[in-house]
Amino acid sequence: MTSESFLAQVMKLTGFAQALRKDIAESNPLPPMMTYSEFIPLHLLITRVYAHPPLPLREGWASAAPKPGFLSGAPGNFWRMQWIPTGTGHELAISDGKIVARSDGGKKLFRVPAAAKKTPVWEDLDASLSFLHAHDAEVGAEIERWLLRSLPVPRAMLTQVWADEAWRSWLTDLVVAAEHGEIAGFLRAANSDGLGIVDLDGESVSISAEQVLIPHPALLTDLDELRAFAVELGIRQRFDQLFREVHRLPSALDPETKEIASYARGEFDQLRFAESRAISTGAKVSGGYAICLCFEDGRPVTARYWIGEGTPDSATVTGNLHWLRNDEIVPVATVGPLAYSEGVRMAAHIYAGRKVTTDKE
Repeated sequence: MTSESFLAQVMKLTGFAQALRKDIAESNPLPPMMTYSEFIPLHLLITRVYAHPPLPLREGWASAAPKPGFLSGAPGNFWRMQWIPTGTGHELAISDGKIVARSDGGKKLFRVPAAAKKTPVWEDLDASLSFLHAHDAEVGAEIERWLLRSLPVPRAMLTQVWADEAWRSWLTDLVVAAEHGEIAGFLRAANSDGLGIVDLDGESVSISAEQVLIPHPALLTDLDELRAFAVELGIRQRFDQLFREVHRLPSALDPETKEIASYARGEFDQLRFAESRAISTGAKVSGGYAICLCFEDGRPVTARYWIGEGTPDSATVTGNLHWLRNDEIVPVATVGPLAYSEGVRMAAHIYAGRKVTTDKE
């Protein structure tokens, strides 16, 4: 395989995907609150370049799961290219998330020679690597949207994306549940026959439900048991699901309370520091607020936390946290467990970065 054929295929598939998205968007609208990218991402098409066939369902999922880590040396990483001659006495390849070099005689080099970096092969591999890293990040963000929106995921889609190393590395070992909420187990494989699951008894089973959920940990009643079981199995999730911070609604909360002041009065020397911490949680910043959009029972619920507005280098002080439905602030007690947990998680993370003064100061 040459870099030219790889890049040509990527570009061709990218153009085809964009045209396909436009065609479907115009002729087959998706259900409310869904985007086309959530069902048929561009990256499904890119898998045609290097995709391995989906793993067959078989006994022994508990010991056969691939280790998480797209572009980081994961076993069977099909994004690792063949060595490509540069015409400078060197060959280049992508390995473990970076471009590596060897001599034409096969001796691996500690760094890529300057001469090789001036070749079209380097430029093509560098562009390809950037694309793959962006692809990996987008896949992770996509799965987080499924979790925050409590969206049912079609089994057929999981089967399609499983061939892609990035998707497989993000999805492997996520807890999946049937649509009615019953926990199925830890996802290990997907093909046309069903989903390969390790259930809570440690047994390898196949489920054929047409749709499954990737539940938020705040919705898991047996979260502590699941966490203990995951530790026992040595499970490592790339996606922050089981060990995501969970905050529970206080039982003694006044039913009329509409704001939480626990994270107010946090001082930051510069607004950019607060904004940066907000963005690192996946929140958006707009109009002086850090904003986290969630869905409960198919309805949008927005957590909003005041972090201030002004120039990026201006000092700021945080305010209260509240939740909105239909652009109206609602009593905190009416907020569901998912939206409450995510809102507090966002505010707590931002507040933790505040300026802390000591008695000596």
